Order: sequence, then structure tokens, then C-alpha cells
Amino acid sequence: MRRSSPHAKHTLDLRTVDTMALDVYRSKRNFATTPEPEGHLATGGAAGLSFVIQKHAASHLHYDFRLELNGVLLSWAVPKGPSLDPGDKRLAMHVEDHPIEYGEFEGVIPPKQYGSGTVLLWDRGTWLPKEDPQVDYEKGKLKFELEGDKLRGGWMLVRSGGGKYGGGKAWLLIKENDAFARRAPAPLIVDDQPMSVASGRSIEEIAAEADRVWHSNKSVAENVNSGAVGNLKPRRALAKVPGAIRAPVPDWIAPQLALLVKEAPAGDDWLHEIKHDGYRMLCRIEDDQARMVSRTAKDWTVNFAAIAHAAARLPVKSAWIDGEVVALEADGRSSFQALQNALSFAQFGKLRYYAFDLLYVDGFDLRQIPLSERKRLLETLLASASGTVRFSNHVLGAGPDFFTQACRLRLEGIISKRADSAYQAGRGRGWLKIKCARRQEMVIGGFTDPEGSRNGFGALLLGVYEPDGTLRYSGKVGTGFNEAMLASLYRKLLALVQKEAPFSNPPTGAEARRAHWVKPLLVAEVSFAEWTDDGTLRHASFQGLREDKQATDVVRERPAAEPAQAATKAGEEDTAEPLPRSSTPATRSSTPAKAKKSTAGRSATPDDTIAGIKLSNPAKLLYPEAKLSKRDLALYYEAVGEHIVAHLRDRPLTIVRCPNGWDKPCFYQKNAEGTDSAVIDRVKVETSDGPAEYMMANSLSAVVALVQLGVLELHPWGARANKLGFPDRIVLDLDPDDGLPWNDLVDAVRLVRTLLEQVGLQGFLRTTGGKGLHVVVPIEPSVRWDAIKGFTQAVAEVLTQTFPDRFTAKLSKATRAGKIFIDYLRNTEGATAIASYSIRARSNAPVATPIAWEEINDELRFDHFNVKNLPARLAALKKDPWAGFFELKQSVTEAMMLKVGYAAPKTSGSKASKGRRR
Repeated sequence: MRRSSPHAKHTLDLRTVDTMALDVYRSKRNFATTPEPEGHLATGGAAGLSFVIQKHAASHLHYDFRLELNGVLLSWAVPKGPSLDPGDKRLAMHVEDHPIEYGEFEGVIPPKQYGSGTVLLWDRGTWLPKEDPQVDYEKGKLKFELEGDKLRGGWMLVRSGGGKYGGGKAWLLIKENDAFARRAPAPLIVDDQPMSVASGRSIEEIAAEADRVWHSNKSVAENVNSGAVGNLKPRRALAKVPGAIRAPVPDWIAPQLALLVKEAPAGDDWLHEIKHDGYRMLCRIEDDQARMVSRTAKDWTVNFAAIAHAAARLPVKSAWIDGEVVALEADGRSSFQALQNALSFAQFGKLRYYAFDLLYVDGFDLRQIPLSERKRLLETLLASASGTVRFSNHVLGAGPDFFTQACRLRLEGIISKRADSAYQAGRGRGWLKIKCARRQEMVIGGFTDPEGSRNGFGALLLGVYEPDGTLRYSGKVGTGFNEAMLASLYRKLLALVQKEAPFSNPPTGAEARRAHWVKPLLVAEVSFAEWTDDGTLRHASFQGLREDKQATDVVRERPAAEPAQAATKAGEEDTAEPLPRSSTPATRSSTPAKAKKSTAGRSATPDDTIAGIKLSNPAKLLYPEAKLSKRDLALYYEAVGEHIVAHLRDRPLTIVRCPNGWDKPCFYQKNAEGTDSAVIDRVKVETSDGPAEYMMANSLSAVVALVQLGVLELHPWGARANKLGFPDRIVLDLDPDDGLPWNDLVDAVRLVRTLLEQVGLQGFLRTTGGKGLHVVVPIEPSVRWDAIKGFTQAVAEVLTQTFPDRFTAKLSKATRAGKIFIDYLRNTEGATAIASYSIRARSNAPVATPIAWEEINDELRFDHFNVKNLPARLAALKKDPWAGFFELKQSVTEAMMLKVGYAAPKTSGSKASKGRRR
């Protein structure tokens, strides 16, 4: 689709072009066999000029650079692709003009056709000529700006000699030296961003999924409407499908679940699918929007935004699809651990959605038609889908052989479904699951001391819950750990140590003497050889922690053929489900030995003392929409304690107190009055009203004590108590206008980073839990507040002068329409900024979260990290995204100030405050 340029400066007199303009293109193609569009002439003004770059794996890999002009796409073949380095002059061979429709083509050109091979849509957007494009093009020197998904800023195409044809076909593509340029050793953009902007696929995936077919005797619109890009049959045809029922799109469809059995069924009345190791998700499409919903009806669209975006582009008006979100290993197998890593590191491009059932489409409920027909319709629907949304194929019959092959390939197992079955909510015998290896979740109730050279612990003591609510000891696991996991898990265990065994039947003898008991909060996934007659595991091996699983839901899984007290219990999952927004955090109350579970599966006697602080009214909901209580918030801070305290220690605080919840009246507080807890430190500060006493949270106990007071937000100073007059960090707050797209903010924060690097400073990035982003710059406390304020104001003004259409440095709301406010005022004495890892007083308890620069992208949103998912992220991180923050030694110098046009006064600002702690 062509997009309009908002910056058009020229009105072009685009004359009617003779049909000869496309003759060269058409003469080289046989439209009876190629899916390429034949094309028709189009006209348009500068406001509608599009550009595309298509990665083309023909006889030689190259990039086709195309600019719309005079109703066609002027085209150049660039062997090495574009470069962001102004020093690179990339050869661009002028080729025949292409039709406008070709700009949307991605697919495979058949063999024996001109240009046969795979075409990937690498970039697209609008272009703006700097002068008269027709005149400049004929002269052989075309200057322009690109506004694309990947390429931005000024560019130039220069003919290297000769006329338009013959020797004059050789041109040079050159990047201008502007804010979007990147010089070596920065990675080449064609290597750094190889995927399609249309489908997210690689060129290999497009070649393997030749899904684009065009008919040369039809227009582009007719091709789309006729089903050439995967449309379902029209409504009148669906009405004739037996079992299809006219109905409005349902608000919710409860999913069908699979029953665990020992063997795969034989016979041609069963179809068999691979059992994906991911998150079960239903997809609801309506009004060009798609939502990803877990099987317990929790909305996970924010987490899987790229998948939802791809699903929204399917050729339907409304639909319900059932499938699985997975992350694939290099060998093509789905991996639960890879999925956890992708979510923890915001690597959303690695996620895929395997769709295996179609439940509703365009006014028709399909749940009563046979599964085989539903899957046929689904496959038709997905024929034009990107590589992000994929059809989950199946085999009809031969179940035992299919299961054997799946296990040979080291897959988790298979799902067998009756081919003629309707879709029925709940667990029944229409869907069966067969696992290749014995593997299930187990509750960790203790650990033993290490032996020999091993560090951490020796083995984990495991259990499962019985129907009466007691935790039964079920054996131990001592293998499957690497050094990093031993260290990480050992720290978690130490924080949960308790005196009494949580098991109803704890081990005895030497095993008991070597045991250390823990609160049964952590869930491990283990593989094992078999259950013994006395209900313990043999030859168990640790697979990983399950952050998405509630400990009190873990029961022994039993195949349906066995006596099954717990076979259909809620604890038996057919696939994993992510920790939903409305569930409690992974750290929750323990269930004491022999305690009875309530009907909700929760402990009847929770421990309400956290970090030494006794909580009053711990069950009080402070985030009712997320079902998060005061205790849940305290447990969150216990999980991230060492991280947040490092950013609070020795800093005066401003707090936001919401005693009755974030959605009820809240108030700011600076003075320490009314906070008489002994663990909350004090510091004397000088204010405009005279001396005052502020709070400091120098320990986890202090943070939890503030939670006890109903504190939801923690805002520390940018200076420490022993040197309050000299800041040791700069905060640049990017506050966007409400209607500004997120990707504009992403682009803006990268510009801020570039400017700081040019000045000579390294900044670190964090989400704020609000709508903006913070760039935080650690500095030596050697310059007074007023000079730092002047410097940051100058930085903001450089950005506003360079990009006046993007930034404003003025506080007035009237100046912010369509722009980003660079708030430098946080760098004044007494001003504060939200602390890293602090909760925000907003819906669903978002958290201000440090992230690596590599993590910021168009899918990551301000509220992506919250109380429920941040502890799991921290546990999975291999490297601190702010590694080196506290060790970095950099100072704001006079030379840096002059670079941004600020001359600091020789004697500046307020006298440094002297802090005293109590």
C-alpha cells in the first residue's frame, strides 16, 4: 500500500506516461506462469510517492531499490544493498521500470522466468525529492529523503557516466551524513536487519513458503478478492457447510483440552499433530484488530503484539483461531526455555504462532463442523499469512508410527484428535496427548548439602499435592544443573528457608538430617524414568524452573488408563500457559505441612511477615484489576530487593502513597512525618522553607515498610546524602504527546543516545511504567546542580533546534502537540525521578525497568514489564542490561558543555547541601 509523505514540498507536473514505460519489464516476463503483477500505469503527486527495497535472491543476491515517479517504479539493482555509512558508495545498476503494484510483491518468481528466485520486501515507505525529481533524474543526480521502516534521512543517486542507457546504467547510491547515518564499525544494516518488513520472514522462509500467486489477466484488486492471497470461500459458500451456524462473533470461546494417555490411537479416523512446547493462545480477530487470549481468558496481546499484528492482516473480517505461541530452536524444535528467554529479553521477532483450529469466521460458528473441515478452512485462510502465523500441519492415520518418529526427533510428544469431532470445551477423549518422555512439574520443598567439589546444593527435595491439599514427598533430583543454575537457584532457596518440613510424609534418616526445608513456592520441571510403587521418582533430571506454574496446582499426572484420582484435575495441563496479568506473582505464601488447601488452592495460613516487616491487612487489594494485594507488592520487592535498593541507597525520597489502591486518591509526600518505622532512615535537607527531614530507603526492610504505609511509587533524588549539592546522575525524560505513535518515541530516544555519545557521555535506558522513556547518565558528583541543569537544557535545545517537528523543550502543554517533551527539569536540586524497579500507581502495576539499548523496538511498550513478569525476567537474564552503570566513571566537562552551546558560570548555583543521616 502506498503511503503519503507528510513533508511534501513540491507540486509535480507528472505528465501522462506512454505505455512504452513498462514495455521492457513486460517483454521479459511470461505472465501465464509468473506470479508477478503485469501492472498498469498510475499517476500521483509528490504526496503519494512511495519507495520500496526488495531483497532478491535471483542468480545473484541483490537489493532492488525502487522509487515511484511518473506512475511507475524507477528501479536500480544494488548488489551489496544500501549502507548507512556516507563513505560507502554502493553500485546501483539502473534496470527497467516496474509497475506500482510490484512494490507490494513478496514471494517466488517461477523458474525459467526473468529474475526467477525469491523476493523479500526489505523496506518500504515514502520518499521526498529535494528538488524537481524529473529534472534531477534526467541529469543523473537525484537527491531525496526517505521515510521508511528501516531507512531514514537524506540519500543521493548519482549516475557514474554516459546516458540513461548503455554505459549510463551504472549509478551510485550514497547516504548523506545526517543523524541517521552510521559509520563503521557499526554493523551493516542489511546484516543487522535482514527480515521482511511485511511478514517478518527470512528469505529462506519465503522460499520454503511460496504463498504468493498472481493471475496476469486480472487486476490486483481482483487477485485479492478472488482468493489469490488466501481468502476463505465467500459467506454464501460457508452457509452451505454442514454444521456451520450463523452467529455474531463470540466474546469468548472456552478451549478444548487434551487427555493424557499412554499410546497413540491407530486408524484413519484420527489425525495427529506435533505437541508444541509453548503457550496455548486463542486469537480473536475483529475490525482489523487481533487479540491474543490465554485459555483462562487473560489478554496477552501486549506480550505478543507482533503476532497479533500479523493475525490482524489475515483476509477475514472476524475470526477465532486456536493455536500455540512458540519459540523455535535452530533445529526447528519448539523450546519452552527459548520462549521464556524471548519474552524476558523482549526478542519478539523470534516468536511464532502455530494455528491448529478455526472456530469462527465471518459470521459463522464452525465448532460443530468436523475437525478435518475446520483445518482445511484454516489452511486456506493462512495461505497468505506471514511466517509469524503458521498452519500447524497434521498426519491422518498411522498414529503409533507418527508418535515413534516424533520421539526419534526428540519432540515433546503428539496430540491426537478425532478427525470427525466437533470442538468441545474442556477435557475429553476427542483430543488425546501422548508424551515421548515422562516429564512433569514438581514442587520444591527442600534441598540437601553439596558433596565433593559441587557448589550450592546437592539435590532438590520434591513433592506433589494430594487431593486433600497436603504436599506429598515424591523423591529428589540431583542432576541437570549447570554452575549458573546452581548459583541462581541456591540464592532463591536460601530466601525461602524455614524450620519445618512442608511435606506430609517427609524423608527420614540420613536424608532428613542433611535436609534444609524451604517454603513450597518454587516449581521445577523434571524428566524421569518412572514412578515407583511407593510414589517416588526414579532417575529424575532437572529441566528448569516453571515461573508460569502455581505450586498449589501441581499434582501427579496420570494417564487416563490408570486409576485417576487426579487425572482430570486442574493441575494437569495440556500445554503451558504464561503467568497471566491477573494471577499472583511466582513468589507466594507457603502451605505448611498437613495444611488443607482451600477451594481456591491457596494457603489457609499465609506468612504475613516479609523482610522482617509485619504487614497489616496484607490481603488488601491495591491493584484490584490485577488482583494484587499489599502482600503481593511486598513479595515483589523481596524478589527484586538487591536491584532496587542499589538505586535508592543514600538518596532522599519523594513517595506516592495510595492507602486504598492506585485507583483511589493518592498523594505525594517528602517529609518523614508519619513514617516512624525504625528501618526507614532520615536525612536533613535545606529547602526554600528551611531545614526539613526526608526519608531514605537503604534496605529491603525499609522498602517493605513503605509498602506497609501504602506507598506505591518511589522517587529518589539524583544526588546522595553525603553530597546533596552535586548530582551523580542525569535523567532525560522523554514525555510524548498522547497521540504520538510508540515507534516515534523509539526513534527519538535513539537520537538522544546518539547526541550524548557525540558529546562523550554514555547513557542507559529504562521504561518508566508511564508513557515515556528515561535516558539515565551516571556522572561523577563534581559539578553543581545549576550547571547540570544548564547543560541538560542545552542538550534539549539542540534536539529541538535540529528536529523541531519532533521535540520541544517547553513545559507548556500547548507546545507539545505531536511532539516529545524533553524534560530536563528533573536535573534541578530537589527534583526526583522514578526509581528503577519501582512500581507505578497505574493499572496492572507496571514497573520502571532498566533495559538494554538492543531491547528497544516497535513492539516493546511502556507497560510491558510489571509486578508479575519482572522477577522472571531478572531470573532469566544472562547479563544485567545496565552492566557497568555503577562502575562507570565519567564527568560533565566544560568541553562537553561547549559542544552543546552552554557556557557554565565560573561560580554557579546553590551552595552544596550537607546531608546528615540518622
